[in-house]
Amino acid sequence: MKILKYILIIIAVLLVLIIIKVLLTPRISYETQIKVDKPQSEAWAVMSDVTKAPEWIKGFKKSELISGTANTVGAVSNIYFDEGGKEMVMKETITKIEPDKMIAMNFSMDFMDMDYEMYLSEENGSTLIKTKTETKGNSFMARCIVAFMGGSMKKQEDINLNNLKEVIEKNTKAYPQN
Repeated sequence: MKILKYILIIIAVLLVLIIIKVLLTPRISYETQIKVDKPQSEAWAVMSDVTKAPEWIKGFKKSELISGTANTVGAVSNIYFDEGGKEMVMKETITKIEPDKMIAMNFSMDFMDMDYEMYLSEENGSTLIKTKTETKGNSFMARCIVAFMGGSMKKQEDINLNNLKEVIEKNTKAYPQN
């Protein structure tokens, strides 16, 4: 009986710690950056080329414009991902865009919402790409999960940016200038 009592106390303490973590961390934020050995305009063009997205975004399948004009503020698209054999759909809304310089988007799904910003700046013929992400769960259970997955989300963003760097640096396609 004493063992059961101790197990219940340990479970209760763990639950309280999880609740405290969730209350103290309603959102997670992370930033990452990478330097690419290509000019800013080319880096932007490759990053914006939806046909190249599967090469650098893990699980990306397709983008489907559902309202607005592509690559403009207010454009809304459904973004389809393969997540371990299951199709996942996120709604993407462009909230700000300055071609060749930055794009801000909101990604929304039942589980969570994500605000994402990407900035490009040229430095001596190379391009510095910086991203900022803020994510929050849309239910208590989702907030519990999101509160503990910040490290893995940042790790995936680092992988995606490294993949983007490789795709940009290997690019041979000539893109029209803006």
